[in-house]
Amino acid sequence: MIQRKQTLFLLAALILNIICLCLPLGHFVADGNISSTSTMFNLWITMPNGSHNYSVWVLFATLLITCPISLIAIFMYHNRIVQSRFCIFNILLILGWYAVYAVFAINLTESIGHYKISFTSILPLIAVILYLMARRAILADEALVRAADRIR
Repeated sequence: MIQRKQTLFLLAALILNIICLCLPLGHFVADGNISSTSTMFNLWITMPNGSHNYSVWVLFATLLITCPISLIAIFMYHNRIVQSRFCIFNILLILGWYAVYAVFAINLTESIGHYKISFTSILPLIAVILYLMARRAILADEALVRAADRIR
């Protein structure tokens, strides 16, 4: 199971999603004033006074759903078709996460201040690339197994 490259791709994507869940996604800076910086995480926005605004919890929930699906996909190595469908489902969830992330970043820019993206917001995109690579390897394995079954 672990020696298959798609398993390693799925595991790397899972780790990237977990890292993105924990680290800040960006900062809102009000009128260039560094002391009034708000930090946006997946679950909340930390305001300059230290309070938390949980209006962005949808980002956390969407990315959190991808984690157990990735873990299940790793252990579904006997059923390659279902494993490839889990990859597609995770890709769609992460693309939805980016849509919601863009909406929050644009809408909150008007009320809080200028938004500066952090490196962490790119990690789900790298996870999407890893899911695509895993799906391609899964389908190649399935084609190899079907070709071997035709020979018998």
